[in-house]
Amino acid sequence: MHFDTLIFDLDGTLSDPKLGVVRSINFALSSFDYPPLSEQEITRHIGPPLEETIQQIIGSDDGYRVDEVVEKYRERYFEIGYTENKLYPHILEMLSNLAERNIRMGVCTSKFQSIAEKILEKFTVRQYFEFVSGPTKKMVKAKQLEKLLAKNIISDNAIMIGDRAIDLIAAKSNGLAKAAVLWGYGDEKELLAEEPEFLFADPPQLTAQFIGA
Repeated sequence: MHFDTLIFDLDGTLSDPKLGVVRSINFALSSFDYPPLSEQEITRHIGPPLEETIQQIIGSDDGYRVDEVVEKYRERYFEIGYTENKLYPHILEMLSNLAERNIRMGVCTSKFQSIAEKILEKFTVRQYFEFVSGPTKKMVKAKQLEKLLAKNIISDNAIMIGDRAIDLIAAKSNGLAKAAVLWGYGDEKELLAEEPEFLFADPPQLTAQFIGA
């Protein structure tokens, strides 16, 4: 199978945001007198849009309160939290090897575009991506991919690569191929339920597939 563009999710696929997310969520929770949560409790929420995560964590569908907590989270994350990300092992080599073969790549993330750009610049990998799609306001990933298709930034021969079901569902809803990775925050059961064309155990396996394709 040949694809003209590889579209990567960011959190859980290229970089591990755990430390910054955990600290920033607990900062936001404590600011509104909610009890702090353990790392394990928070990390299972990494992947979906932040508003969904906060709504689940505080157990409230009060949009105003959810927005307040989200804003407090971003206060810390935009200043410090994003710097606490780290690239997963072998990601740099993967991107370099794919780029050497002139394989077109982009990023589609639920993170705001401005902060996604900062994270990619921090790791000096921004140059590998022809585009970075991140919302400037609330938007589900399926709509982001829809916009990329509508603007001819990607074709229907692109493939979405991510670590959570939300990435694969977004791809499927737009008629795109989908690949799942196991080094992030989605488990094998969650990912296989969405019937991805590929399931990768590590970045070298992904590299071999798309270089050899």
